[in-house]
Amino acid sequence: MATMTLNDYLQRVQGTLYHQNGEVLSDLISFRDPHVMSSRLMVEKPERDVERCVDPSIAEVIAGHLRAVWAIAERNRVEAWRIQMVVVQAVSRFMTECKEENWMLPVMYTACLDLRLFALGADEDLTKTGAKKPGETLEKAAEALMSCFRVCAADTRTGEDCTKRWGLLYLVNQFFKIYFKINKLNLCKPMIRAIEALSFKDRFSLSQLITYKYYTGRKDMFDSDFKSADATLSFAFQRCHRRSRKNKRRILIYLIPVKMLRGYLPKTSLLERYNLGELSGIVGAVRTGNVRQLSETLVKHEAFFISAGIYLILEKLKVLAFRNLFKKVYLLSGTHQIDVAMFVQSLAWMQVEDVDVEETECILANMINDGRIKGYLSHAHCKLVVSKKDAFPPLTASFC
Repeated sequence: MATMTLNDYLQRVQGTLYHQNGEVLSDLISFRDPHVMSSRLMVEKPERDVERCVDPSIAEVIAGHLRAVWAIAERNRVEAWRIQMVVVQAVSRFMTECKEENWMLPVMYTACLDLRLFALGADEDLTKTGAKKPGETLEKAAEALMSCFRVCAADTRTGEDCTKRWGLLYLVNQFFKIYFKINKLNLCKPMIRAIEALSFKDRFSLSQLITYKYYTGRKDMFDSDFKSADATLSFAFQRCHRRSRKNKRRILIYLIPVKMLRGYLPKTSLLERYNLGELSGIVGAVRTGNVRQLSETLVKHEAFFISAGIYLILEKLKVLAFRNLFKKVYLLSGTHQIDVAMFVQSLAWMQVEDVDVEETECILANMINDGRIKGYLSHAHCKLVVSKKDAFPPLTASFC
């Protein structure tokens, strides 16, 4: 394949088109296929040769691919991105011409994936030179992908087996990767609605469903819908192949904070298995009520937590750490009527800044309201009066 001639390549394209073999045709426009290493295919202006050998319906796609091969050989990632934009738009027109057929979906998958990857490379190069703001090429790539999305979404009259709507989930996952990268999660909502409206939404390939659940789970987390985030991220983690340790670790970075906010602490063995040392200090601090350790761990791994987008979520775990700290104060007091001053002293010992009696009472009141403590505050005596049974209802359990 690495020594393939232009004529051989074009003959193969025409043959796969004739037999409507989408899988093989997708390989012939893929930059992960060995044919792109052939110097004979690195043609700056291949249009005349392509038009001579290839059906007009696919000619623009193939000519664009060959120009992109040439651009990559010239190490011009910006030009490759621009050419691939044209390729994707040509693919969408080709799909429109193929009515009541979906054999070409693998071609669309490949063209769209390469466009997103080229956009990432072009974004780096253009940002370095100051020619564009970060994310601009990805936004434009999303606009090109939208042309394919519309073709797939509009194919409602074709039978279920042949409808192009089977291509929607792959496209939505590409959109997710772009929108999360450029931090425009609000654009994900119409994508999610489109998938949830499909009658066959649970019949997509498992790999695509896992990717979809991973991103929708992250969005649920950012929207503070932790119950839904738990369900979707758990789906992704449990069904992700056990050998895909990198992907499982990526899912756990979001699943663990969500689980913790819902009262489930991960076992130490899980953190060790997936090399999540950054989170082990957080888990240990929450479990023992060590608010000081929690703050120190947040500072120590701040860059990692911010880059993952979980820093603010982890800060919310301070409430659980406070709860476990206050439970220790209660147990040490030996009474169900505890002076609020004891809680103030415990917070001072944990180096919590600017905390007085009023602030501590506010923390306690919120815990009572949330059901983390069974009792009430006696302002007249400045005491917390707790139930003689299950004063601190069990809120935590282990998982995995």
